[in-house]
Amino acid sequence: MNSFAYWIENHQTVIIQVFIVIFVSLIANFIVQKALDRLSKKLESTSTLWDEAFTDSASKPLAYFVFLYGLSFSIQIIEASHPNSSWLSKFGEIKDSATLVLVGWFLLRFIKAMEHILIDSDKHDATSVMAITRLLRATVVITGALFIMQAMGYSVQGILAFGGIGGLAVGFAAQDLLANFFGGLMVYLDRPFSVGEWIRSPDREIEGTVENIGWRLTRIRTFDKRPLYIPNSIFTKIAIENPSRMNNRRINETIGIRYDDAAKMAGIVEDVRLMLLNHPDIDTDNTLIVNFNAFAPSSLDFFIYTFTKTTNWIEYHKIKQDILLKIIDIIDKRDAEIAFPTSTVHLHKEGNPEAPELVR
Repeated sequence: MNSFAYWIENHQTVIIQVFIVIFVSLIANFIVQKALDRLSKKLESTSTLWDEAFTDSASKPLAYFVFLYGLSFSIQIIEASHPNSSWLSKFGEIKDSATLVLVGWFLLRFIKAMEHILIDSDKHDATSVMAITRLLRATVVITGALFIMQAMGYSVQGILAFGGIGGLAVGFAAQDLLANFFGGLMVYLDRPFSVGEWIRSPDREIEGTVENIGWRLTRIRTFDKRPLYIPNSIFTKIAIENPSRMNNRRINETIGIRYDDAAKMAGIVEDVRLMLLNHPDIDTDNTLIVNFNAFAPSSLDFFIYTFTKTTNWIEYHKIKQDILLKIIDIIDKRDAEIAFPTSTVHLHKEGNPEAPELVR
């Protein structure tokens, strides 16, 4: 206790100076945070959003930056009174590394904020924005790590040279990982689908809505709401359909009438064609066909082949229902009937075997 009191007595000036520096750091941090808060409120009235993202991203790293340099001045004061202290001499490297960490933290926060702003604005493709921001984050992390190693006294050239040799060994050991990485890169570059789109593969049992495209896996939500995780390398080997990018939806139906109504077929076909041409939800600029098609076993068949203007699944079925009901009305107005499977049996009358009786 006496030795501690002796140390306090002989270092009162140092203690007072350190206390003053820490106190000034607290005041400086308070002033900086208040200034950022006022600046953020003023920026809320501007039309641009990146300035708000900048101030919000800088708030926490800047607070730690003020404390870091306050601590740095305190360490310098202590080092002046203990010039032979080895651990104090290392603080310069620690300060430089911590500064780089804070700068990298700010950049990562700013990139993330801009990513949310660009996606929420609905003016940019979400998949492209995510790809670019992920590349930027990876660049910041790798560059920051190299600078920190350099600041800590490690040779970056030696690390890069080792990485060139070690990369071969890692490549052989992680072939699947690299295949998935480059598969994800191809998805980002070729953009066969984006987040939120409905895709399916005729080669595999893959169908659902894309929720996330990662560097290794793509997450798809199937229509029964189960998550489906697919390695990105699969997409380089299979065909993908993207119904979300359809221009139209097709109606392709065959309807049969009775053989007894053969004389009415031409009028029915013409009425159905006119109905489709005048229907507000049918795209008449695309192929539109209504023709007598076949002599079926129990019916005379005609088919309709046309496209709706909408690609929405629910709206499409409403339009299709309306068209089918109108076809039923047209057949009824022509005093015809829709056919159903029937059989004809020939029975001979009693006493005259050559005069058959038809029974259906």
